[in-house]
Amino acid sequence: MTTLVQRKPYSPAEVARLYPQSLQLRQVQVLLRHGERTPVSARFKNAGLAAYWPYCQAANEMKSAVMSADSSWDTMAWRRRLEVFDRQLNPTSGSDSPALTQTSKGQVHSICQPGELTDRGRETTLALGERLRSLYVGQLGFLPSLLNAKSSSAVYLRATPIPRALESTQQAFRGLYPPTSRSAELPPPVIVQRAIQDETLFPNEGACKRFGELAKAFADRTAQIWNPSPELAYINKRIGMYMPAESPIVKVDSHPRLSGVMDTINATLAHGPATKLPSEFYDDKVRADIDSVCVKEWFVGYTESSEYRKLGIGALVGDLTQNFVKAAQSHAKSGSSSTEKSFKISLSGCHDTTLAAALAALGAYDVNTAKWPPYTSSIAFELFQTKSATVKTPSVPSSGGSWWSSLFSSAPASTQSTATRTPVADMTPTQQSSLDGHFVRVRYNDTPMTIPYCRAVGRHLEGDESFCTLRAFKEAADAVTPRNWKKECSANLGQPAVMGAIERPPGL
Repeated sequence: MTTLVQRKPYSPAEVARLYPQSLQLRQVQVLLRHGERTPVSARFKNAGLAAYWPYCQAANEMKSAVMSADSSWDTMAWRRRLEVFDRQLNPTSGSDSPALTQTSKGQVHSICQPGELTDRGRETTLALGERLRSLYVGQLGFLPSLLNAKSSSAVYLRATPIPRALESTQQAFRGLYPPTSRSAELPPPVIVQRAIQDETLFPNEGACKRFGELAKAFADRTAQIWNPSPELAYINKRIGMYMPAESPIVKVDSHPRLSGVMDTINATLAHGPATKLPSEFYDDKVRADIDSVCVKEWFVGYTESSEYRKLGIGALVGDLTQNFVKAAQSHAKSGSSSTEKSFKISLSGCHDTTLAAALAALGAYDVNTAKWPPYTSSIAFELFQTKSATVKTPSVPSSGGSWWSSLFSSAPASTQSTATRTPVADMTPTQQSSLDGHFVRVRYNDTPMTIPYCRAVGRHLEGDESFCTLRAFKEAADAVTPRNWKKECSANLGQPAVMGAIERPPGL
């Protein structure tokens, strides 16, 4: 799927229903897929598609920090131009002479790098930030209207090391808090990033060797199942003639891969007429079949393998849950006067694979019917607290001796780095009681999702299954959170990846 078609903002009646008076919003964690971008590599030049696209005006507005002779810091403005071998622009020349990349009309400025966030992508991520401001500032009054030095800790920003994710986070923050809504004394915002080998904000095949094995095994299985299918036969009938001579048949594992074909189709649909493929690529059935098969290739592992869930996205799910527990415990200890206040909203720039993986690991993404997350999709994880004792957390059936407790019985709570990361089964009674009176809801592209584990009696707000008790949400998260991600990434190497028995997500 390509550009997200946004639903209308919530009406006052919808806000009243989605945010009941009995609950107080405490924290929001937003995972946002980057906006529209160029393809990550040039494909289908034989079909007339340009290798380089002129949709990045940011290339003319570059700024970098530079040091002056007195060791002070300044900003240097500069413009970027891309240079390639002449043979890449003129195949008949056979020359390695340098040449400026240009469009078919000779344009050399605003040229995008492969996979770069485009002007359109900046527009949609800016608009996402504006929508968040409209809801959480304007309609709910949850966030301060003006961000100043005192309230700056209310916002936490993070992004993966991929530039389009960082830039999308920046654009969303600008929409949430435009310059006119930030005080003059406010320092530049902090954006947290990790080294690629420590990154868990997307399924990291490169840093997690065991997950790389699992991902390849499930992709290979998908290829075996779907390459001979009627769906791939139809796709080949329509667009096979545009495949390169060295890989003339469209397959799950062809070159380009089926997911690469989808990447280029979606990127072209999101942009202008100068970068469009032949009409056969936009056949509704071609697009639907490609989307369906790619969803299965990339995400079916989260619905069938506990190891896949833990290594692919479990560390991130653990981070999200830890933040909620920290916020709940902070409120329980000293209420609103706490000196160690948690942030109120976080924006994390990430990727399509992040969003679908997080939903699938919690059982809220059906790979048989779900669509690929469009550009600028988002998940809002919301933490609520009951306002009074009249609304109580439902009584939870004892999990003593259940398969839940058996998952964690081998390691005592003392081995955990913090109590907020400790599985519920290993928490002390006091720690468990700090979860009471709190609920978690997941909204994907403004639609509340239901986590299967939370459907059981005692695990959700009475009358609304989309509101998990924090305890139930953490139990579901505990089942997919690794104890030691890096250690488990190095375990089981070379072992069979696709098991015979399917291990469903919690509650399924």
